[in-house]
Amino acid sequence: MCAIADTGSLHKAARTLGMSQPSLTTQLRRIENALGAELFSRERTGCRPTPLGRAVLSRARPLVEQMNALVADARAAASRSSGSPQLRIGATASRVIGGWLRRLRTRLPETGTSLHVDVSAGTLLRLLAAGQLDVAFVHEVEGFALRVPAGLDQRVLVEREPQFIAMSRDHPAAGRSVVELTDLAADRWMIDPTVDGEWDGVQRVFDAAGLDPPVLRGDYHTATSLIVMGEAVAPW
Repeated sequence: MCAIADTGSLHKAARTLGMSQPSLTTQLRRIENALGAELFSRERTGCRPTPLGRAVLSRARPLVEQMNALVADARAAASRSSGSPQLRIGATASRVIGGWLRRLRTRLPETGTSLHVDVSAGTLLRLLAAGQLDVAFVHEVEGFALRVPAGLDQRVLVEREPQFIAMSRDHPAAGRSVVELTDLAADRWMIDPTVDGEWDGVQRVFDAAGLDPPVLRGDYHTATSLIVMGEAVAPW
């Protein structure tokens, strides 16, 4: 319930919880059947808590926070008792993750590491705030600030980095030393709406250039095969 309320979407909540949307929908329906009323109103723009849903959420959130704290404390105690410290790392998809992990193993050879990769920076920040991660490497789309939970320390590692576009090797623009946005105006663009700020940032660029290309919404794993086949281009 908290995940659905926080994300405003069954699809995004399912991604946050690491489960399928049908499974989440089934669980929500069971809860609503047990209580005898709807907890969320399903609208075209997403899910909003009903008055009963808001009342239940106000009681549920403290329980979830206490359970998260219990789990975090128990894991920390288990790590101390094992004698081997553990570093829990979260990250949005990045080519530099391998380098980070290699350097960590070199500098902290006695520390075990775990890695949690998610397309949503917001999800990783919530896990960090809940004590389920020790550090998270995330990116923020320019002009669309992330909502950083209170109590987290922030460090800017890269102030600004370029955005690239992936296209097939057979694309007419692939061999050019410089590719203008207008060169890709007729292409279908693949955008993952679950990446925080991604669609808003791309839409802003389209608007500034006066373009309105066709857009496909889906995950970037699917985008890879479409790009190779020449069926789409995508931010990369």
